[in-house]
Amino acid sequence: MIKTRDDIRNIAIIAHVDHGKTTLVDELLKQSGTFRTNQVVRERVMDSGDIERERGITILSKNTSVYYEHTKINIVDTPGHADFGGEVERVLKMVNGVVLVVDAYEGAMPQTKFVLRNALGLGLPVVVCVNKIDRPEARPNEVVDEILELFMELDATDEQLDSPFVFASAKLGKAGLTPEEALNATDMKPLFDTIVQHIPAPEGDPDANLQMLVTTIDYNEYVGKIGIGKIEHGTVKVNDEVCIVNYHEPEKLMKLRVTKLYEYEGLERVEVKESTIGSIVAVSGMPDIHIGDTIAGIDNPVPLEVNKISEPTLSMTFHVNDSPFAGQEGKYVTSRHLRDRLMKELNTDVSLKVEDTDVAEAFKVSGRGELHLSILIETMRREGYEFQVSRPEVLFKTDENGKKLEPMELVTIDVPEEYVGSVIEKLGTRKGEMVNMAPSHSGYTRVEFNIPARGLIGYRNEFMTDTRGNGIMNSQFNGYEPFKGEIPTRSQGSLVASETGDAVAYGLFNAQERGDLFIGAGTKVYMGMVVGRNARSEDMPINVCKKKQLTNTRASGSDDALKLTPHIVMSLEQCIDFISDDELVEVTPESLRIRKRILDPVERRKAARNN
Repeated sequence: MIKTRDDIRNIAIIAHVDHGKTTLVDELLKQSGTFRTNQVVRERVMDSGDIERERGITILSKNTSVYYEHTKINIVDTPGHADFGGEVERVLKMVNGVVLVVDAYEGAMPQTKFVLRNALGLGLPVVVCVNKIDRPEARPNEVVDEILELFMELDATDEQLDSPFVFASAKLGKAGLTPEEALNATDMKPLFDTIVQHIPAPEGDPDANLQMLVTTIDYNEYVGKIGIGKIEHGTVKVNDEVCIVNYHEPEKLMKLRVTKLYEYEGLERVEVKESTIGSIVAVSGMPDIHIGDTIAGIDNPVPLEVNKISEPTLSMTFHVNDSPFAGQEGKYVTSRHLRDRLMKELNTDVSLKVEDTDVAEAFKVSGRGELHLSILIETMRREGYEFQVSRPEVLFKTDENGKKLEPMELVTIDVPEEYVGSVIEKLGTRKGEMVNMAPSHSGYTRVEFNIPARGLIGYRNEFMTDTRGNGIMNSQFNGYEPFKGEIPTRSQGSLVASETGDAVAYGLFNAQERGDLFIGAGTKVYMGMVVGRNARSEDMPINVCKKKQLTNTRASGSDDALKLTPHIVMSLEQCIDFISDDELVEVTPESLRIRKRILDPVERRKAARNN
């Protein structure tokens, strides 16, 4: 018999990147009494990873819960960046409604549209929270109109169009049903009330056969894989025997025993003996469980339907490090280490794909975008892995007529008016088609382009230079279209070290006339290592280890102090953006180096001739 659990609400917080989801969850946790009065709580408590905290972005979805009066609200904090859209797609299966957070100044952005489309497609009720209304430039009423237009554009139902709006400042911890009310409020009570009233309580049959869709996998060194999901029907107890089945793999059938069962209380996982419909639980004791599996009762196991996750659009090759400096800084350096780590990542990241290549020391890794793959590289680097990565390549497809198709991106750019011309020119040469251009707010212009994904590789750094750091660029996958033709690659060549040794000031002083350097004095270099960017388009060998030889003669002024221009310290993303097809980024726990695939200059010239 179908029952409703009025004491539970399951919600996901969805939004564009930087619109304040994680800060909002912080405040809901604080105001629900989750923390002790004297407890020291850091900002963005849900962003647990080091990289998440440094970059101010959420990468993995997180579960938590708060109590409001007599209702337990299970909250899933989701990533806002398009590269982690796979996370958003699957966790929405776990909830009964969403809170859409929108910046009161920026309004509807590309990712707002992406996450809202997913939520409306699943028929989920929406509570719209217009956040950051305390900003001086906030325009809440205009943003409400933008969101309603977006609802209509996405063919929302009449019920969805009647979604309630709440205005809030997550930073100040207050909310109201109008902007004025929110500014004068003292707490988030109107948001809590709206969630409880408008998000439906979970329904199911507690006496039926167990059905629980695994939407997230956590991994623990001690207990192995932990499957997380919402119980749709039935009841599960510790030591129960269950089956693992999968909608897309009818032949899959495994019998396992539930060793431990957890529910979320605030930021903690708490062990429970049993759990029933509507609860979001974590189950351990399942070594071979995957995202999309259903944990079902043993008598009549029926799998729950699950959406196929969008395909990856970008790939990179991960190589074992074979540079002259290999093995000096890393803890894990072999192909076995590399393979095991990439396979482990597949346990928790459904948007990732790892394939073997013709070479035993190299693996093809495909993901949703540059950021998605660079986060994986940075994580592995911090764990002590040492390896090399190639330039990103887009994944082409062919249609039924054998025509080549390529992934497209819809790019939304907000820039000050004076830089619009430069942006249009640059994206035009990269086969971008302008689809919209309109004045935005505060002297900015919003330009939208439909552009091949490969046209964006290496552009982000140029964009920041061209707009003096004032531009905002967001992109999201926009389907496949026929191949657009060749795109010119970078206009500058590399300065390549011609000797192995330590870079010295005298050698660097002579080299800096040729272009921008990536290294400073005292840096160890090897032959074939890229030490800078040439002002011209071709590569240039350069000796940065060259010393001024001691002689017994001195010319007037020859011993003046050498003035070195400060070198460019390249981040991981900048290195990946910069490299050409014949270069690799050497990644170690302590260093990032760019190198030529073929280190020997003679061999390199031969290879170039043969190509």
